[in-house]
Amino acid sequence: MKQFGKILKFELKYYFKNKVFVGVTIFLVLLIAVVMFLPRIVGMIKDDGEGTDSSPSERSVMLIKAETPREEEAVRKAFQTAFPDYDVQITQESLSAMKERITKEEAECAFVLEGMTSYTYYVDNLSMHDSNMEAADSVLKSMIQTGAMVEAGITAEQAGEIMSVQITNDAVSLGKDQMQNYWYTYIMIFALYMVILLYGQMIATNVATEKSSRAMELLITSAKPVSMMFGKVIASCLAGMVQLIAVFGSAILFYGMNQEQWNDNPIVASIFDMPVGLLGYMLIFFVLGFFIYAFLYGAIGSTASKLEDINTSVMPVTMLFIIAFMVVMFSLASGDVDNTLMKVCSYIPFTSSMAMFTRIAMSTIAWYEIVISIAILAGSVVGIGVLSAKIYRVGVLLYGTTPKIGSIIRSVWKA
Repeated sequence: MKQFGKILKFELKYYFKNKVFVGVTIFLVLLIAVVMFLPRIVGMIKDDGEGTDSSPSERSVMLIKAETPREEEAVRKAFQTAFPDYDVQITQESLSAMKERITKEEAECAFVLEGMTSYTYYVDNLSMHDSNMEAADSVLKSMIQTGAMVEAGITAEQAGEIMSVQITNDAVSLGKDQMQNYWYTYIMIFALYMVILLYGQMIATNVATEKSSRAMELLITSAKPVSMMFGKVIASCLAGMVQLIAVFGSAILFYGMNQEQWNDNPIVASIFDMPVGLLGYMLIFFVLGFFIYAFLYGAIGSTASKLEDINTSVMPVTMLFIIAFMVVMFSLASGDVDNTLMKVCSYIPFTSSMAMFTRIAMSTIAWYEIVISIAILAGSVVGIGVLSAKIYRVGVLLYGTTPKIGSIIRSVWKA
């Protein structure tokens, strides 16, 4: 235990004195600060701009060209109601003149109606979030239906009441609200993905560096391999947790300072309203999942004959993790997180940290399934940790030759 404590302390000092580690942490905290304060900053700029300008800010111009003058005023009123953020203007300009106004940014867009059932929409750059055509379709359809009712003898007031009937609804979920929990799950999976790839590679590199400098030979004679391997991995886990706490803690702090500015964004608000129970599961699966891959990266790092071979050596583990990540992300995107593949992955140690947490967040899982998954994952962490320590000890002897799986297994079996 004393050896483990010394190794843990030494490795933690390495991380906290590492300029890259500290620099990345500070950069992420500053980036979070900029993002969280952005609405406040934008609001202050707008307020300053309005204060220095004597004329009120103008709304974007939307041009409307109807087929007949009789339709113009009715169309303008309907479009102005449907597009309150625009200054809807009727025009009789030629098409080329309208296009020129749009390209010169004198107008944002234009609707040229060839009748009540056909139109052409003109805009300079068609944004992927542009929903003006859908809104225009709804407006014109409503006008046509209202006109048909009036022609059939229904008064305009009655037609308006018929067309303005509101449907109320409510949804009662007997299980989990997938929309509400989607962002929690996505953030956890993505954070685990980044941390494992970053710190796993760092662990493998550190071990390979010790081996190439012959420092490993001295360490292995003064400390037990299990103490060394667990000390290195737990130190990297603690360093990663400190970094994540700094980043997410600052995000929570800055969000609290700017909560009013984010009230209109339901996605951001839901991210910072994670249930405590789900947060507990996230921490459990996050830590155990990290340990599984960290031990594997450490073991593989000890078998590398040269520091330059690290990227090639860890490729199988990296690919295994990426495959697990893709399976979960595809299931998450499809909305079917209880498919057969996800159920199987929920009990495989290399995938359960992501698969089971996703199912817990997005579906209804029996308590015993969760317990079994956590028990398998925790047992695998211990088993893989001990096995990695043995590989670590054997790796000291593998200098100058490319290790083969068979020779490693035989050496571990004899160790």
